[in-house]
Amino acid sequence: MPAKARAPLPSTYEAALEELEQLLAQIESGQLPLEQLLAGYQRGAQLLAFCRSRLQAVQQQIQVLDGDIARSLDETAIAAPDQAAN
Repeated sequence: MPAKARAPLPSTYEAALEELEQLLAQIESGQLPLEQLLAGYQRGAQLLAFCRSRLQAVQQQIQVLDGDIARSLDETAIAAPDQAAN
Protein backbone atom coordinates (compact mmCIF):
# COMPACT_ATOMS: atom_id res chain seq x y z
CA MET A 1 0.00 0.00 0.00
CA PRO A 2 2.86 2.52 0.34
CA ALA A 3 3.00 2.64 -3.46
CA LYS A 4 -0.67 3.67 -3.51
CA ALA A 5 0.06 6.57 -1.15
CA ARG A 6 2.23 8.07 -3.91
CA ALA A 7 -0.12 7.12 -6.74
CA PRO A 8 -1.52 9.96 -8.84
CA LEU A 9 -5.04 11.03 -8.08
CA PRO A 10 -7.79 9.55 -10.23
CA SER A 11 -9.01 11.66 -13.11
CA THR A 12 -12.66 11.65 -12.05
CA TYR A 13 -14.70 12.11 -8.91
CA GLU A 14 -16.33 8.71 -9.41
CA ALA A 15 -12.99 6.89 -9.66
CA ALA A 16 -11.69 8.65 -6.55
CA LEU A 17 -14.85 7.81 -4.63
CA GLU A 18 -14.63 4.16 -5.67
CA GLU A 19 -11.00 3.93 -4.56
CA LEU A 20 -11.86 5.68 -1.30
CA GLU A 21 -14.69 3.22 -0.61
CA GLN A 22 -12.40 0.25 -1.28
CA LEU A 23 -9.73 1.73 0.93
CA LEU A 24 -12.20 2.35 3.72
CA ALA A 25 -13.37 -1.27 3.56
CA GLN A 26 -9.76 -2.45 3.89
CA ILE A 27 -9.13 -0.15 6.85
CA GLU A 28 -12.36 -1.14 8.58
CA SER A 29 -11.56 -4.84 8.14
CA GLY A 30 -8.90 -4.53 10.83
CA GLN A 31 -6.61 -6.83 8.85
CA LEU A 32 -4.03 -4.28 7.70
CA PRO A 33 -0.64 -4.05 9.39
CA LEU A 34 0.07 -0.73 11.07
CA GLU A 35 2.27 0.64 8.26
CA GLN A 36 -0.33 -0.18 5.62
CA LEU A 37 -3.00 1.32 7.82
CA LEU A 38 -1.07 4.59 8.00
CA ALA A 39 -0.44 4.60 4.24
CA GLY A 40 -4.12 3.88 3.64
CA TYR A 41 -5.12 6.72 5.91
CA GLN A 42 -2.82 9.11 4.05
CA ARG A 43 -4.15 8.00 0.67
CA GLY A 44 -7.69 8.32 1.96
CA ALA A 45 -7.00 11.89 3.05
CA GLN A 46 -5.70 12.68 -0.45
CA LEU A 47 -8.74 11.12 -2.10
CA LEU A 48 -11.12 12.89 0.26
CA ALA A 49 -9.50 16.25 -0.47
CA PHE A 50 -9.77 15.55 -4.21
CA CYS A 51 -13.46 14.61 -3.92
CA ARG A 52 -14.25 17.70 -1.85
CA SER A 53 -12.43 19.88 -4.36
CA ARG A 54 -14.39 18.43 -7.27
CA LEU A 55 -17.70 18.83 -5.41
CA GLN A 56 -16.87 22.44 -4.59
CA ALA A 57 -16.00 23.17 -8.23
CA VAL A 58 -19.29 21.67 -9.41
CA GLN A 59 -21.21 23.60 -6.75
CA GLN A 60 -19.64 26.84 -7.98
CA GLN A 61 -20.57 26.01 -11.57
CA ILE A 62 -24.16 25.35 -10.51
CA GLN A 63 -24.30 28.68 -8.68
CA VAL A 64 -23.11 30.46 -11.83
CA LEU A 65 -25.72 28.65 -13.91
CA ASP A 66 -28.43 29.46 -11.38
CA GLY A 67 -27.42 33.12 -11.52
CA ASP A 68 -27.56 33.09 -15.31
CA ILE A 69 -31.01 31.49 -15.26
CA ALA A 70 -32.29 33.97 -12.68
CA ARG A 71 -31.00 36.91 -14.75
CA SER A 72 -32.58 35.46 -17.87
CA LEU A 73 -35.91 35.06 -16.10
CA ASP A 74 -35.71 38.62 -14.75
CA GLU A 75 -34.98 39.97 -18.24
CA THR A 76 -37.90 37.96 -19.65
CA ALA A 77 -40.24 39.30 -16.96
CA ILE A 78 -39.13 42.87 -17.64
CA ALA A 79 -39.52 42.45 -21.42
CA ALA A 80 -42.95 40.82 -21.16
CA PRO A 81 -44.87 43.94 -20.02
CA ASP A 82 -43.21 45.97 -22.79
CA GLN A 83 -44.33 43.45 -25.39
CA ALA A 84 -47.88 43.39 -24.02
CA ALA A 85 -48.17 47.16 -24.44
CA ASN A 86 -47.37 46.89 -28.17
